Amino acid sequence: MLYSLSTLDDKHLEAIQSLEKELGSPLLAFSSVPVGDAEVPEEKLRRLQELEQKLGVVLVAVKPS
Repeated sequence: MLYSLSTLDDKHLEAIQSLEKELGSPLLAFSSVPVGDAEVPEEKLRRLQELEQKLGVVLVAVKPS
């Protein structure tokens, strides 16, 4: 299972913004995305890790749907 930032409708966004004001802290909304892990050969995994370091991000290889 993977999580990404949620796409919110106006009603949900307003509810979250109201709670943010009450808490005095920003909130992030995430939704689950069903994906499977991809099998990545060693050489390709090394290239993936090099790009992660270069860009300062985390990359996740998943099986295409």
